[in-house]
Amino acid sequence: MTTPSAPDSPATKGSSSATDPVERARQRLIVALDASSKALALQMVDRLQGTCHWMKVGLELFTAAGPGIVGELASRGYSVFLDLKFHDIPNTVAGAVRSGASLGARLMTLHALGGPAMLTAAHEALAGMSHPPELLAVTVLTSMDAAQLKAIGVESPPAAQVERLARMGIEAGLRGFVCSPEEVGTLRGLTGPDGVLVIPGIRPAGAAVGDQKRISTPAHALRSGASYLVVGRPLTQSPDPASAANAILREMAQQNG
Repeated sequence: MTTPSAPDSPATKGSSSATDPVERARQRLIVALDASSKALALQMVDRLQGTCHWMKVGLELFTAAGPGIVGELASRGYSVFLDLKFHDIPNTVAGAVRSGASLGARLMTLHALGGPAMLTAAHEALAGMSHPPELLAVTVLTSMDAAQLKAIGVESPPAAQVERLARMGIEAGLRGFVCSPEEVGTLRGLTGPDGVLVIPGIRPAGAAVGDQKRISTPAHALRSGASYLVVGRPLTQSPDPASAANAILREMAQQNG
């Protein structure tokens, strides 16, 4: 199948370099910048040596470094994926979405389990903005399998639950989703080519699985229809993060070439 192109980052939009397979891959790789302090996070950014255009700020780093880390990364030319998975009453989430947008985040997550009213409120909170971030509804965490879902009262298998939540998100006006590599093909069928599908749980061949349950290689995720790939520990825990990133970029480039 044809894998959709992810949106260009500000650094390369309109540039001829965006047609190069490796550059296109670089546009689609998001580094999960999970660190316990701003200093450690920026050290990792330096060690990655410009191998990617996207950095993901999650709960650990945001709690340790505060909102300013988003602006710090943006000032260095990176596009920021703010992954805080908002899940609260509709009015609170709408306010959080507006605040996240004001920080300069280009992608933001919220939990689809918050329900249709919450998703709709989040979508409407960005109405009228000239360059709003893309909202991504998180379906089922990649750390969860059928046993984990059953433990919280969800009898459906992960794939069915992901599809149910994605359909609800689409009805609320969203076109972006986070799902595991196992469900990306189904969601691409639901969203069509304009959907933005961000896929965590990416593990190069031979990499440790860690606490992830539903994982895939970069090439397989791209073939299935991923827009962006999120890679964390295989890069950030590598002795040479830049070399590890370049290896992943080469695999992605071969798929995109």
